[in-house]
Amino acid sequence: MDFLCEIVQALVALAAVVFVVLLVIAHLTAGMVDLTRHEKEKYFLTATGEKRLFPSLHDPHSRELSVVVPAYNEELRLPVMMDEAMEYLENRQKQNPSFTYEVIVVDDGSKDKTTEVALRYTTKYSADKVRVLTLVKNRGKGGAVRMGTLSSRGKVILMADADGATKFSDIEKVEAGLNDLNPKPENMAISCGSRAHLEKDSVAQRSLFRTFLMYGFHFLVWFFCVKGIKDTQCGFKLFTREAALKTFSSLHVERWAFDVELLYIAQCFKIPIAEVAVNWTEIEGSKLVPFWSWLQMGRDLVFIRLRYITGAWKLQSSHKTD
Repeated sequence: MDFLCEIVQALVALAAVVFVVLLVIAHLTAGMVDLTRHEKEKYFLTATGEKRLFPSLHDPHSRELSVVVPAYNEELRLPVMMDEAMEYLENRQKQNPSFTYEVIVVDDGSKDKTTEVALRYTTKYSADKVRVLTLVKNRGKGGAVRMGTLSSRGKVILMADADGATKFSDIEKVEAGLNDLNPKPENMAISCGSRAHLEKDSVAQRSLFRTFLMYGFHFLVWFFCVKGIKDTQCGFKLFTREAALKTFSSLHVERWAFDVELLYIAQCFKIPIAEVAVNWTEIEGSKLVPFWSWLQMGRDLVFIRLRYITGAWKLQSSHKTD
Protein backbone atom coordinates (compact mmCIF):
# COMPACT_ATOMS: atom_id res chain seq x y z
CA MET A 1 0.00 0.00 0.00
CA ASP A 2 2.82 2.41 0.88
CA PHE A 3 4.42 1.62 -2.48
CA LEU A 4 1.18 2.52 -4.32
CA CYS A 5 0.89 5.77 -2.37
CA GLU A 6 4.44 6.69 -3.34
CA ILE A 7 3.67 5.99 -7.01
CA VAL A 8 0.52 8.15 -6.84
CA GLN A 9 2.43 10.96 -5.13
CA ALA A 10 5.18 10.74 -7.74
CA LEU A 11 2.63 10.90 -10.58
CA VAL A 12 0.88 13.89 -9.00
CA ALA A 13 4.23 15.66 -8.57
CA LEU A 14 5.16 14.87 -12.18
CA ALA A 15 1.80 16.16 -13.42
CA ALA A 16 2.31 19.36 -11.42
CA VAL A 17 5.78 19.83 -12.91
CA VAL A 18 4.48 19.22 -16.44
CA PHE A 19 1.66 21.71 -15.86
CA VAL A 20 4.08 24.38 -14.62
CA VAL A 21 6.41 23.74 -17.57
CA LEU A 22 3.47 24.05 -19.99
CA LEU A 23 2.40 27.30 -18.32
CA VAL A 24 5.91 28.73 -18.71
CA ILE A 25 6.19 27.59 -22.35
CA ALA A 26 2.71 28.92 -23.17
CA HIS A 27 3.51 32.27 -21.58
CA LEU A 28 6.94 32.71 -23.15
CA THR A 29 5.85 31.68 -26.66
CA ALA A 30 2.65 33.74 -26.71
CA GLY A 31 2.37 36.01 -29.74
CA MET A 32 0.48 39.28 -29.52
CA VAL A 33 -2.54 40.38 -31.57
CA ASP A 34 -1.20 41.45 -34.97
CA LEU A 35 -3.50 43.86 -36.79
CA THR A 36 -0.81 45.54 -38.86
CA ARG A 37 -1.06 45.50 -42.66
CA HIS A 38 1.49 45.65 -45.40
CA GLU A 39 0.99 48.77 -47.53
CA LYS A 40 -0.24 46.61 -50.45
CA GLU A 41 -2.92 45.05 -48.23
CA LYS A 42 -4.63 48.40 -47.65
CA TYR A 43 -5.96 48.57 -51.21
CA PHE A 44 -8.23 46.68 -53.60
CA LEU A 45 -8.44 46.91 -57.39
CA THR A 46 -11.51 48.13 -59.26
CA ALA A 47 -12.70 46.53 -62.51
CA THR A 48 -10.59 49.09 -64.40
CA GLY A 49 -7.46 48.39 -62.35
CA GLU A 50 -7.59 51.48 -60.12
CA LYS A 51 -6.37 51.15 -56.53
CA ARG A 52 -8.89 52.05 -53.84
CA LEU A 53 -8.46 52.08 -50.07
CA PHE A 54 -10.33 49.42 -48.08
CA PRO A 55 -12.76 50.79 -45.48
CA SER A 56 -12.54 49.88 -41.79
CA LEU A 57 -14.76 47.77 -39.58
CA HIS A 58 -14.79 50.80 -37.26
CA ASP A 59 -16.72 52.78 -39.89
CA PRO A 60 -20.54 52.69 -39.92
CA HIS A 61 -21.95 49.92 -42.11
CA SER A 62 -22.97 50.77 -45.67
CA ARG A 63 -24.10 47.32 -46.86
CA GLU A 64 -26.59 44.82 -45.44
CA LEU A 65 -24.23 41.86 -45.83
CA SER A 66 -20.51 41.24 -46.21
CA VAL A 67 -19.29 37.77 -47.19
CA VAL A 68 -15.64 37.06 -46.31
CA VAL A 69 -14.07 34.16 -48.21
CA PRO A 70 -10.57 33.06 -47.08
CA ALA A 71 -8.75 31.39 -49.97
CA TYR A 72 -5.34 29.72 -50.12
CA ASN A 73 -4.40 28.09 -53.44
CA GLU A 74 -8.08 27.89 -54.40
CA GLU A 75 -7.99 28.66 -58.14
CA LEU A 76 -9.81 25.39 -58.90
CA ARG A 77 -12.44 25.28 -56.13
CA LEU A 78 -13.17 29.01 -55.79
CA PRO A 79 -15.18 29.45 -59.04
CA VAL A 80 -17.74 26.80 -58.02
CA MET A 81 -18.33 28.49 -54.67
CA MET A 82 -18.38 32.01 -56.14
CA ASP A 83 -20.79 31.09 -58.94
CA GLU A 84 -23.23 29.66 -56.41
CA ALA A 85 -22.86 32.59 -54.00
CA MET A 86 -23.17 35.30 -56.64
CA GLU A 87 -26.21 33.67 -58.24
CA TYR A 88 -27.93 33.56 -54.85
CA LEU A 89 -26.96 37.12 -53.89
CA GLU A 90 -27.93 38.60 -57.26
CA ASN A 91 -31.32 36.85 -57.21
CA ARG A 92 -31.94 38.05 -53.67
CA GLN A 93 -31.15 41.60 -54.70
CA LYS A 94 -33.51 41.38 -57.67
CA GLN A 95 -36.31 40.20 -55.40
CA ASN A 96 -35.48 42.86 -52.81
CA PRO A 97 -33.72 45.89 -54.38
CA SER A 98 -33.01 47.39 -50.94
CA PHE A 99 -30.75 44.42 -50.14
CA THR A 100 -27.08 45.35 -50.60
CA TYR A 101 -24.05 43.10 -50.29
CA GLU A 102 -20.34 42.67 -50.93
CA VAL A 103 -18.06 39.64 -51.22
CA ILE A 104 -14.45 39.98 -50.07
CA VAL A 105 -12.15 37.20 -51.28
CA VAL A 106 -8.99 37.13 -49.16
CA ASP A 107 -6.08 35.52 -51.00
CA ASP A 108 -3.96 34.21 -48.12
CA GLY A 109 -0.57 34.43 -49.86
CA SER A 110 -1.48 31.84 -52.51
CA LYS A 111 1.11 30.44 -54.91
CA ASP A 112 -1.42 29.81 -57.67
CA LYS A 113 -3.79 32.13 -59.55
CA THR A 114 -6.36 32.60 -56.77
CA THR A 115 -6.20 36.40 -57.01
CA GLU A 116 -6.57 36.38 -60.80
CA VAL A 117 -9.57 34.06 -60.58
CA ALA A 118 -11.23 36.21 -57.91
CA LEU A 119 -10.62 39.41 -59.89
CA ARG A 120 -12.67 37.99 -62.76
CA TYR A 121 -15.71 38.38 -60.49
CA THR A 122 -14.72 41.99 -59.77
CA THR A 123 -14.66 42.57 -63.52
CA LYS A 124 -18.02 40.86 -64.00
CA TYR A 125 -19.93 42.31 -61.01
CA SER A 126 -17.89 45.47 -60.14
CA ALA A 127 -15.65 46.23 -57.17
CA ASP A 128 -18.70 47.51 -55.31
CA LYS A 129 -19.88 43.90 -55.06
CA VAL A 130 -16.68 41.82 -55.23
CA ARG A 131 -13.36 42.92 -53.76
CA VAL A 132 -10.09 40.99 -53.54
CA LEU A 133 -7.70 41.41 -50.64
CA THR A 134 -4.34 39.82 -51.48
CA LEU A 135 -2.14 39.18 -48.44
CA VAL A 136 1.59 39.58 -49.01
CA LYS A 137 2.38 36.47 -46.96
CA ASN A 138 0.39 33.50 -45.73
CA ARG A 139 -1.20 34.24 -42.34
CA GLY A 140 -3.40 31.19 -41.98
CA LYS A 141 -7.17 30.89 -42.33
CA GLY A 142 -7.89 32.82 -39.14
CA GLY A 143 -5.60 35.65 -40.16
CA ALA A 144 -7.20 35.82 -43.60
CA VAL A 145 -10.74 35.88 -42.17
CA ARG A 146 -9.78 38.60 -39.72
CA MET A 147 -8.18 40.84 -42.37
CA GLY A 148 -11.23 40.47 -44.61
CA THR A 149 -13.62 41.13 -41.73
CA LEU A 150 -11.73 44.26 -40.69
CA SER A 151 -12.12 45.51 -44.30
CA SER A 152 -15.85 44.88 -44.57
CA ARG A 153 -18.84 47.21 -44.87
CA GLY A 154 -21.68 44.90 -43.84
CA LYS A 155 -24.23 45.26 -41.08
CA VAL A 156 -23.76 41.51 -40.70
CA ILE A 157 -20.68 39.58 -41.80
CA LEU A 158 -20.65 35.99 -43.04
CA MET A 159 -17.52 33.86 -42.99
CA ALA A 160 -17.77 31.26 -45.79
CA ASP A 161 -15.19 28.72 -46.95
CA ALA A 162 -13.88 28.84 -50.52
CA ASP A 163 -14.62 25.15 -51.11
CA GLY A 164 -18.39 25.72 -51.07
CA ALA A 165 -18.92 22.75 -48.73
CA THR A 166 -21.92 24.49 -47.17
CA LYS A 167 -24.85 25.28 -49.44
CA PHE A 168 -24.77 29.08 -49.73
CA SER A 169 -28.54 29.50 -49.50
CA ASP A 170 -28.22 28.18 -45.94
CA ILE A 171 -27.28 31.73 -45.05
CA GLU A 172 -31.02 32.13 -44.48
CA LYS A 173 -30.80 29.54 -41.69
CA VAL A 174 -27.95 31.28 -39.88
CA GLU A 175 -29.68 34.65 -40.40
CA ALA A 176 -32.78 33.24 -38.72
CA GLY A 177 -30.60 31.95 -35.87
CA LEU A 178 -29.05 35.39 -35.48
CA ASN A 179 -32.42 37.14 -35.44
CA ASP A 180 -33.79 34.68 -32.88
CA LEU A 181 -31.06 35.82 -30.48
CA ASN A 182 -32.58 39.32 -30.61
CA PRO A 183 -29.15 41.01 -30.45
CA LYS A 184 -30.24 44.32 -28.89
CA PRO A 185 -29.46 46.82 -27.40
CA GLU A 186 -25.71 46.33 -28.08
CA ASN A 187 -26.37 44.35 -31.27
CA MET A 188 -23.96 41.59 -30.24
CA ALA A 189 -24.66 38.10 -31.63
CA ILE A 190 -23.05 35.23 -33.55
CA SER A 191 -24.81 32.45 -35.48
CA CYS A 192 -22.73 29.36 -36.26
CA GLY A 193 -23.49 26.87 -38.98
CA SER A 194 -23.19 23.36 -37.59
CA ARG A 195 -22.52 19.87 -38.94
CA ALA A 196 -23.18 18.18 -35.61
CA HIS A 197 -26.37 16.59 -36.96
CA LEU A 198 -24.21 14.76 -39.55
CA GLU A 199 -21.83 13.29 -36.98
CA LYS A 200 -23.30 9.77 -36.95
CA ASP A 201 -22.90 9.42 -40.71
CA SER A 202 -19.35 10.82 -40.63
CA VAL A 203 -18.32 8.39 -37.88
CA ALA A 204 -19.57 5.49 -39.99
CA GLN A 205 -17.36 6.62 -42.90
CA ARG A 206 -14.23 7.45 -40.90
CA SER A 207 -11.48 5.12 -39.72
CA LEU A 208 -11.35 4.28 -36.01
CA PHE A 209 -8.20 6.42 -35.64
CA ARG A 210 -9.78 9.52 -37.25
CA THR A 211 -12.92 9.04 -35.14
CA PHE A 212 -10.72 8.92 -32.01
CA LEU A 213 -8.99 12.16 -33.09
CA MET A 214 -12.35 13.84 -33.73
CA TYR A 215 -13.77 12.96 -30.31
CA GLY A 216 -10.47 13.84 -28.65
CA PHE A 217 -10.57 17.28 -30.27
CA HIS A 218 -14.19 17.82 -29.21
CA PHE A 219 -13.26 16.93 -25.62
CA LEU A 220 -10.34 19.38 -25.60
CA VAL A 221 -12.57 22.13 -27.01
CA TRP A 222 -15.15 21.51 -24.28
CA PHE A 223 -12.63 21.06 -21.45
CA PHE A 224 -10.36 24.02 -22.19
CA CYS A 225 -12.30 26.60 -24.16
CA VAL A 226 -15.88 26.51 -25.43
CA LYS A 227 -18.94 25.11 -23.71
CA GLY A 228 -22.30 24.42 -25.35
CA ILE A 229 -21.23 24.51 -29.03
CA LYS A 230 -21.08 21.06 -30.65
CA ASP A 231 -19.35 22.13 -33.89
CA THR A 232 -16.87 24.98 -33.51
CA GLN A 233 -15.07 24.31 -36.81
CA CYS A 234 -17.76 24.75 -39.46
CA GLY A 235 -16.59 27.56 -41.75
CA PHE A 236 -20.02 29.17 -42.05
CA LYS A 237 -20.50 31.78 -39.31
CA LEU A 238 -22.54 34.98 -39.24
CA PHE A 239 -21.61 37.93 -37.01
CA THR A 240 -23.26 41.21 -36.27
CA ARG A 241 -20.82 44.01 -37.11
CA GLU A 242 -20.45 44.86 -33.43
CA ALA A 243 -19.74 41.24 -32.44
CA ALA A 244 -17.17 40.89 -35.23
CA LEU A 245 -15.30 44.00 -34.07
CA LYS A 246 -15.34 42.84 -30.45
CA THR A 247 -14.09 39.31 -31.13
CA PHE A 248 -11.66 39.77 -34.02
CA SER A 249 -9.89 42.62 -32.20
CA SER A 250 -8.79 40.12 -29.52
CA LEU A 251 -8.03 37.14 -31.79
CA HIS A 252 -4.47 35.75 -31.52
CA VAL A 253 -4.64 32.34 -33.23
CA GLU A 254 -4.43 32.72 -37.00
CA ARG A 255 -4.46 29.09 -38.10
CA TRP A 256 -6.90 26.17 -37.83
CA ALA A 257 -7.92 26.60 -34.18
CA PHE A 258 -8.89 30.26 -34.60
CA ASP A 259 -12.63 29.41 -34.54
CA VAL A 260 -12.25 28.06 -31.02
CA GLU A 261 -10.49 31.15 -29.69
CA LEU A 262 -13.05 33.35 -31.45
CA LEU A 263 -15.95 31.58 -29.72
CA TYR A 264 -14.02 31.51 -26.42
CA ILE A 265 -13.63 35.29 -26.66
CA ALA A 266 -17.33 35.64 -27.47
CA GLN A 267 -18.31 33.61 -24.42
CA CYS A 268 -15.94 35.66 -22.23
CA PHE A 269 -17.73 38.80 -23.44
CA LYS A 270 -21.09 37.04 -22.93
CA ILE A 271 -22.00 37.50 -26.59
CA PRO A 272 -25.00 35.24 -27.37
CA ILE A 273 -24.23 32.40 -29.82
CA ALA A 274 -26.69 30.31 -31.84
CA GLU A 275 -25.82 26.97 -33.44
CA VAL A 276 -27.81 26.15 -36.56
CA ALA A 277 -27.78 22.93 -38.63
CA VAL A 278 -26.65 23.49 -42.24
CA ASN A 279 -26.20 21.32 -45.32
CA TRP A 280 -22.60 20.25 -45.75
CA THR A 281 -20.76 18.14 -48.34
CA GLU A 282 -17.18 16.86 -48.24
CA ILE A 283 -15.24 18.58 -51.04
CA GLU A 284 -11.96 17.21 -52.38
CA GLY A 285 -8.84 19.34 -52.05
CA SER A 286 -8.90 20.12 -48.32
CA LYS A 287 -5.74 21.81 -46.96
CA LEU A 288 -6.24 20.01 -43.64
CA VAL A 289 -3.72 17.19 -43.13
CA PRO A 290 -5.66 14.86 -40.79
CA PHE A 291 -3.09 13.79 -38.18
CA TRP A 292 -0.75 16.80 -38.06
CA SER A 293 -3.51 19.39 -38.31
CA TRP A 294 -5.47 17.78 -35.48
CA LEU A 295 -2.25 17.60 -33.42
CA GLN A 296 -1.54 21.28 -34.07
CA MET A 297 -5.11 22.22 -33.18
CA GLY A 298 -4.94 20.17 -29.97
CA ARG A 299 -1.76 21.98 -28.96
CA ASP A 300 -3.32 25.35 -29.80
CA LEU A 301 -6.41 24.58 -27.70
CA VAL A 302 -4.32 23.83 -24.60
CA PHE A 303 -2.19 26.92 -25.17
CA ILE A 304 -5.18 29.19 -25.77
CA ARG A 305 -6.49 28.47 -22.29
CA LEU A 306 -3.09 28.57 -20.58
CA ARG A 307 -2.15 31.88 -22.20
CA TYR A 308 -5.31 33.54 -20.95
CA ILE A 309 -4.77 31.98 -17.49
CA THR A 310 -1.22 33.38 -17.23
CA GLY A 311 -2.25 36.77 -18.57
CA ALA A 312 0.01 36.49 -21.61
CA TRP A 313 -3.14 37.09 -23.67
CA LYS A 314 -5.82 39.54 -22.65
CA LEU A 315 -9.17 40.49 -24.12
CA GLN A 316 -8.60 43.65 -26.15
CA SER A 317 -10.56 46.81 -26.63
CA SER A 318 -11.65 47.34 -30.23
CA HIS A 319 -8.70 49.29 -31.62
CA LYS A 320 -8.00 50.30 -35.20
CA THR A 321 -5.56 48.58 -37.54
CA ASP A 322 -2.43 50.26 -38.89
